Amino acid sequence: MIRFFADIVYLFFFLTLTFPLYPLFDHWNKTGQEHRRTEKAQSMIMNAFKTCLKFAGTKVIVDGRENIPEDTAVLYVGNHSSYYDILCSYVATPHGAGFFAKNEMGKIPCLSHWMTFINCLFLDRKNIKEGMKTINKGTEYLKNGFSMVIFPEGTRSQDEDPHTFKEGSLRPALKAKVPVIPMAISGTADILENNKKYTVKPTEVHITFGRPIYPDQLDRQAQKHLGAAVREEIIEMRKKHKTMA
Repeated sequence: MIRFFADIVYLFFFLTLTFPLYPLFDHWNKTGQEHRRTEKAQSMIMNAFKTCLKFAGTKVIVDGRENIPEDTAVLYVGNHSSYYDILCSYVATPHGAGFFAKNEMGKIPCLSHWMTFINCLFLDRKNIKEGMKTINKGTEYLKNGFSMVIFPEGTRSQDEDPHTFKEGSLRPALKAKVPVIPMAISGTADILENNKKYTVKPTEVHITFGRPIYPDQLDRQAQKHLGAAVREEIIEMRKKHKTMA
């Protein structure tokens, strides 16, 4: 329980003490300095998340980082079983990325500001029209060189294998002509969700990045079932995690 509240207290002070930076980030955004804003914000969030994971006693073991192209933005596609997936996957990436997050996250004061600063987008899954606008915005981010993360299950799953991936979730990569990076995550639910309420336990988390998939180079049939193919690859990578535990 101490670790859980240590994370909460740290995040509270981080959000409070960085409040004076909001006008600066907004200024950069309004004056065409989006890359400057994003790089600074993502660097600060990277350090904040590393601190949270240190308080939680979480060790993140990363494989396959060499599979991430350095000359282009990418769409990371991962399985989702814990709130800590966001922190762990973020620190595993080379420079951070924006997330497609559920719409409710955009209503949380302070936190929603920081999510916007690092290019997170709030996806309304109940409103198809608004959801498509968000997907299109994500496509623009990718075209402009900002990497994104999406969890195509749509919600957290505690099952052995990921739930079905929503095929439309991978459309931004196809439209932006950027690679998809399969991202297998194992062990995050053992940090919090698999324990007693408010109990955070020291955990070893495994994250593996698969080889890049270029959707625009696939035939129509393969594009149509890309989500299913990525899901199967993630399942196979997670099986290897079990042998490493």
